[in-house]
Amino acid sequence: MTMELPRFESVVDDAKLIEALREAGAVVVEQVLDDDMIDRCVAEMRPEFDACGRQTENDFNGYTTLRIGSVLGYAPSTQHIIAHPLALAMADAFLLPHCLDYRIGSNTGIEILPGETDQVLHADDTIYPVRIPGMQLQINAMWSLCDFTVENGATRVVLGSHKPLDYDDHDEQSEPVQAVMPRGSVLFYLGNVLHGGGANCSNAPRMGLINTYSLGWLRQEVNQYLSVPPEKARQYDDRVRRLLGYTKHGSSLGHCGYADDVWVRSEHDHTS
Repeated sequence: MTMELPRFESVVDDAKLIEALREAGAVVVEQVLDDDMIDRCVAEMRPEFDACGRQTENDFNGYTTLRIGSVLGYAPSTQHIIAHPLALAMADAFLLPHCLDYRIGSNTGIEILPGETDQVLHADDTIYPVRIPGMQLQINAMWSLCDFTVENGATRVVLGSHKPLDYDDHDEQSEPVQAVMPRGSVLFYLGNVLHGGGANCSNAPRMGLINTYSLGWLRQEVNQYLSVPPEKARQYDDRVRRLLGYTKHGSSLGHCGYADDVWVRSEHDHTS
């Protein structure tokens, strides 16, 4: 029997959200972002979509889908989504028990155009060739920058698929459900949950922003230091720079020469 995708309003108790996410592997929180925030992010990403969105076309990503990566490099307003308190609360709950701090693995704008077909179901954490019982390697947040509907390709998720330990042990999983949600909502799903973009059978594009957060001692999926180099990282606050990875993990992992830390100081930071 197919499970029902848990849904919550924007004002939600973190503990209830975490419990539902732990059980189902994915949850929706509706209408978290306001229209002004969405409009600013979309406007800043639009030129990159138009200039570079087709550069990653292949059988996996699709041939009627625009994708842009490392949005903090050119869309500064997305910092408020990437470091949204609700997303960080979920990352705190699932990642901090296994690391001292976590990092952005990737942040990607995805615009599924009319005519695109279903993406193959997959788990994002398979970039890491290990599976450790009781430990999530990453957690993901898909933000809807327009209404996500069945017709325009709302993300499909296989609820409960995070529970098998074997990568290939999915024969008995339920059918995917679609994360239908209004503009400004977020789909949280664990890194080992099977999911994929849906087919866009509508006459309009479907745009979302997907952010992944990974354990701080893992290599990030995207090299953030090249994608968002120091001169760009300086415009962001301490929390965002930490998420990018401009700090050590623990006493020695990621140190830079003899420096105490790897901060990229902004013009607003105090220096000694």
